[in-house]
Amino acid sequence: MKLKKILVVFGTRPEAIKMCPLVKELKKNTKMKVTVCVTGQHKEMLDQVLHTFSVIPDYNLQIMKEGQDLYDITSRILVDIRGILQTENPDVVLVHGDTSTAFAAGLAAFYSQIPVGHVEAGLRTYNLYSPYPEEFNRQAIGLFAKWHFAPTDSAREKLVKEGKDPKQIYVTGNTGIDALQTTVRPDYRHPELEWAEGSRLLIITAHRRENVGQPMREMFRAIRRILDTFSDVKAIYPIHLNPTVRKIAQEELDNCASLRLIDPLPAEDFHNFLNKSYIILTDSGGIQEEAPALGKPVLVMRDDTERSEGVTAGTLKLTGTSEETIYNLCRNLLENSDEYYQMSHAKNPYGNGTASIQIVNILEQELEMRK
Repeated sequence: MKLKKILVVFGTRPEAIKMCPLVKELKKNTKMKVTVCVTGQHKEMLDQVLHTFSVIPDYNLQIMKEGQDLYDITSRILVDIRGILQTENPDVVLVHGDTSTAFAAGLAAFYSQIPVGHVEAGLRTYNLYSPYPEEFNRQAIGLFAKWHFAPTDSAREKLVKEGKDPKQIYVTGNTGIDALQTTVRPDYRHPELEWAEGSRLLIITAHRRENVGQPMREMFRAIRRILDTFSDVKAIYPIHLNPTVRKIAQEELDNCASLRLIDPLPAEDFHNFLNKSYIILTDSGGIQEEAPALGKPVLVMRDDTERSEGVTAGTLKLTGTSEETIYNLCRNLLENSDEYYQMSHAKNPYGNGTASIQIVNILEQELEMRK
């Protein structure tokens, strides 16, 4: 029996968290030969996730260079992956979400006329500059993808409205929920969590490109006001490696006794930090899916979100980046137990942790049909 060849490509920490469960499930299938290529768009943070899930890449493009920009990332991946596609000649290339890695690898596969499977397809804000460049990337991938693995019915509807073939769109849930089954432990301990014990813990993430500058300063000032207002609240911010983000955080949050700035956490640790939190404030993407699965209210410090299902379900609130709005919405959750209860008990719209199994089964069927 000739094995079907699957090339899985990812390059950032968020992609790895969501693709590693799928890689592990693909490798269980005896009809498939799975090859993993990482681009190294993130380096240290990517390595942490690979270690957590015991995934060893077959190829590492190691594109990370000091001072790189979107031109560098896209062009390096596009050129460097060409030889891998020629060597492996896969039956399908799987990419995830909205990164420059996903766009460039998918485009390279398209140039080689190799079918692309898009995991986490159909997320949209329809504002090409929010998030930037992610909104462009995911819309562009949708143009050349053969199979669209949508996390929700809402994502599927967007793809159908854009003219995608409904027969090639599959609602699977989100593989990020699958990852939590590997990482979250009830007996988890960590020194930083021991520091926060007995308090209501805020977990903060903030790094999005369009928020760097004054919007980020407003976000941090709102958080500092919350910590000054509530003596029983502490915050932990695993701060992104971006030096500009770190500079702003130091200027706005320095000498705040109720807050700890720490280095980025491995996926296993970070998921357990989320699980021990009271409220999450973020401008990230995947956390908007992970936190509801853990029963944690999320304040999304952005003007819009591609994960509108969470807003509709009541697990997320969009705050924008205004200091006053963020402060008031967070204060309301801390003071209003009914509001907190409703958000923390809202139904998670992103699946039940079986997305990877579903995707593997669908690929097996689709590839068998293409004999």
